[in-house]
Amino acid sequence: MHRIRLLRRWLKYKYLMLIRAKGGASMVAMGFAIGLAVEMFTLPTLGFAFLLILPLAYLLRGNFAAALIGFVFGKLIYIPMMIPNSIVGGWVLPEHLSFHLSFVPEWVDRLLLANVKLIVGGMIDGVALGILFYFPIKYSINAFKNKRRDKRKQRRATLEANA
Repeated sequence: MHRIRLLRRWLKYKYLMLIRAKGGASMVAMGFAIGLAVEMFTLPTLGFAFLLILPLAYLLRGNFAAALIGFVFGKLIYIPMMIPNSIVGGWVLPEHLSFHLSFVPEWVDRLLLANVKLIVGGMIDGVALGILFYFPIKYSINAFKNKRRDKRKQRRATLEANA
């Protein structure tokens, strides 16, 4: 029981550190969006897309910890998102696209085509989801910070009034 309480306290501490991160809400929201977008095309690439998180977070000025949280969130929603990813990939790729590798069975060719659809559709859907989640996260972090600032002002005013 004691370890669970310590874990809960540690998670709350890390959450508060993330909310109060330097650079503000836009860095945290950008990091989450990067992690989510990268996860949408990670599974067919066998996890190599994970290596994109650090350079993208650096280049786009996102928070790396938030990017990892977005990556984990993306893992949670990836299975339901496979269908839209495949559909969008099918819309974007040419209909006559096919793979004909002479040294592999035909089912491998179909598997490659399905993975290409997942990767292309995942990139498009990932960017769309990243943009979709960026603004609510930024707004909610700013609202949290404003509420905290107002609470501190109110507490300071009551202390000055009592002194």
